[in-house]
Amino acid sequence: MDLRRRFGFAFLLIATSLIFVSSNIDDNEYTPGPVTYNAKSVIVGGNPILIFSGSIHYPRSTPEMWPEIIRMAKEGGLNTIATYVFWNVHEPLQGQFNFTGNYDLVKFIKLIAANKMYVVLRLGPFIQAEWNLGGLPFWLREIPNIAFRTYNEPYMRHMKRYIEFMVNKMKAEKLFANQGGPIIMAQVENEYNHVQESYKEKGTQYVKWAADTSTAIYPDVPWIMCKQKDAPPNVISTCNGRHCADTFGGPNGPDKPSLWTENWIAQYRVFGDPPSQRAAEDIAFSVARFFMNNGSMTNYYMYHGGTNFGRFSSSFATTRYYDEAPLDEFGLIREPKWSHLRDLHKALRMTKKAFLLGTRKVQDINEYVQIITYEKPESKLCAAFLSNRHKKVHKTVNFRGKQYFLSRRSVSILPDCKNIVFNTELITSQHNSRNFIPSKIANGLKWESYRESIPTVNNLPVQSKTPLELTGMTKDTTDYMWYGTSLNLDKDDLPMRPDIMPVIRIQSLGDALLTFVNGQYIGFGHGSFIEKSFTFSKPVSLKVGVNQISILAMTVGLPNNGAYMEKRFSGIRAVMLQGMNSGTLDITLNQWGHKVGVEGESLRLFTEEGSKKVKWSPTSGPGTPITWYKTRFQAPEGNNPVAIKMERMGKGIIWVNGYSVGRYWENYRSPLGAPSQTEYHIPRSYLKPKNNLLVVYEESSGSIGGVMINTVNRDIICSLMLEDYPPNLDSWKLENDVLKPVVEKPKPGAQLVCDPHKFIKEIQFVSFGNPWGSCGTYMQGTCQSPNAKKVVEKACLGKNRCRVPLDRTVLGDPTGNGSCAQEKVKKLAIQVRCGKKNDI
Repeated sequence: MDLRRRFGFAFLLIATSLIFVSSNIDDNEYTPGPVTYNAKSVIVGGNPILIFSGSIHYPRSTPEMWPEIIRMAKEGGLNTIATYVFWNVHEPLQGQFNFTGNYDLVKFIKLIAANKMYVVLRLGPFIQAEWNLGGLPFWLREIPNIAFRTYNEPYMRHMKRYIEFMVNKMKAEKLFANQGGPIIMAQVENEYNHVQESYKEKGTQYVKWAADTSTAIYPDVPWIMCKQKDAPPNVISTCNGRHCADTFGGPNGPDKPSLWTENWIAQYRVFGDPPSQRAAEDIAFSVARFFMNNGSMTNYYMYHGGTNFGRFSSSFATTRYYDEAPLDEFGLIREPKWSHLRDLHKALRMTKKAFLLGTRKVQDINEYVQIITYEKPESKLCAAFLSNRHKKVHKTVNFRGKQYFLSRRSVSILPDCKNIVFNTELITSQHNSRNFIPSKIANGLKWESYRESIPTVNNLPVQSKTPLELTGMTKDTTDYMWYGTSLNLDKDDLPMRPDIMPVIRIQSLGDALLTFVNGQYIGFGHGSFIEKSFTFSKPVSLKVGVNQISILAMTVGLPNNGAYMEKRFSGIRAVMLQGMNSGTLDITLNQWGHKVGVEGESLRLFTEEGSKKVKWSPTSGPGTPITWYKTRFQAPEGNNPVAIKMERMGKGIIWVNGYSVGRYWENYRSPLGAPSQTEYHIPRSYLKPKNNLLVVYEESSGSIGGVMINTVNRDIICSLMLEDYPPNLDSWKLENDVLKPVVEKPKPGAQLVCDPHKFIKEIQFVSFGNPWGSCGTYMQGTCQSPNAKKVVEKACLGKNRCRVPLDRTVLGDPTGNGSCAQEKVKKLAIQVRCGKKNDI
């Protein structure tokens, strides 16, 4: 940015700051126009805003899914969508660009704008994102003398060209806020502090260059750098993490707002992982604490994780991505996370004017308990946050002459400094559980199979003295490469005792491999996300004469983080035969043949045309390795999302009508003894009404008979509340900056809402007393009200939504054994099933 632009931008910031503190704040959050900021917030079109953002990545869902996902994000209280921009999907080959289908970034952004929401465009170009090479295209790796993400002329030249191209594309479509579009901020680089020390002085130079280059290319919106402690002054440093109120040291300047660019809603999963979870209560607690400590933006990473279609997922990452998000992989609402955060956003909006215009005051009650107020004394604006950070102990505090109970590890929000409208720990919204239902019309699959031939060294076209590195050969066009060698043995080479067999020992740089000796399958070995290198050792049967050793090595995604990514390697490093009569025989220098890819890929057996190029046989008996399976199926009934269950399979890839659904890996078990993922998303837009082609490439030796087509729903909905919970948030409204109750005496109540066009078909569980368990697994306690179920049936059956007051005069007094009287505060648990009118 030149000096004139620097001073002009600074003057606009000062002028806007002076105006906004004395002006009315527009309740309309979508006001595209010039974007500035001050220490409180980002300011768009002269209107200071609190940013409630969620990450949604366009390549991880389909254009047909985007409208509903964006709509549900807005209904969940978001006003902004953040997305990375994925260089390697847009420029897979140098100079050849793709913005079609799932990669239509402009269409995605325009849909967001149509919903009157803003966009944070995270250009990178390194994005990490559990995506191959962190979004960098593979061809970049092959540029002479390149070093990624450092002060390196070839890398910086291509990075600048890419940013200019993307910015110009956005400008041409008038998508920046100052043009009337939705893009209010852009991001350059991503969590660079993690690797900066590896590059020493060149790392520091690169950070400054990246900031100067991006802001010069487009100076009309703020640029951000996340997790960058030494961010230059022309960008805003932001926080990533789970608890930024406690871990973020603040932005890189007193004139900059505190922004949280990644609030991790759980942890992404890799194959071999157990489930990852993060409670809605913990997320709400961390957000409320961030805002009460002068934060003005949170971005949930992810709000909808989606699916890693094709081969884009990074090393060992599962095909399902951040399924624990408020909108799950299938785009279905995950409760209570979605509703609890929606209510949090509404409560924080009630504090907006006090937050932006008031004076902040902090009162520390003790080490854990804190009261923070934002108040403008000459007006009626006052908002309070009562925070208890203790993980186990509840606390009662006196605030302005009134006693307030604070649950452990919670924040209570009082938009008028009097009434609690929301507590982060106490969930008054509904819960739900996800169900996979076998399709009535899509199953009964009749499978055919085609097993690939096992090549010998003479069939492998690329010859070398030693095994070649895999990634440099495949160039991210396939996961697979064949290695082959042969050795001529005489009787004296082989073990003399029949009970002793030679052992083949293969040292691999990653990620996995299958071994065949003389056409016989020996076994499958693999590394892990933590340690990709591994050693494969298995006994083998060798013969006098020529022995053929064939190895199918593979990657499971490419790396996506760390320094020197351009120098990561995979494939076979050394091969030895142990237990030979003459000792260990090193065959690494034995002359090797190589072939990139497998036969079925080159023939495109997963397409209609390609599937006709080989002779398929009816499937029978146990599964075999390197086998292609094919079948046809009808689109499942209804319009619920579709998933294929890969139970009893091994490892491989799935295609439907030529679309790659992604990698599956069933025989890599987590420490809990189960696969990390069993169901795989098939978007409805991939399907035809009938005659859908389903092709599976099984690498190891799974049993295809266990594969099943399911529909997915969240029709089981629940409520679990205690009598001492605060009234539901919708019991309150803000009129002319005054908080008012909607009814005379607000009380808590169970609220249940089915999806549109569905109704409560069945009351599955009701207990008012001391029930226990969670949605889908509730159990009766030792006491309950005999009238509660009748009350719920009358209020809810046949309705799309209902409310059941948490009131003993309505539900009746619980009765039971002695413990019932001891538990003064009773609990109401309800579980119902939603469905369409004609459902059973």
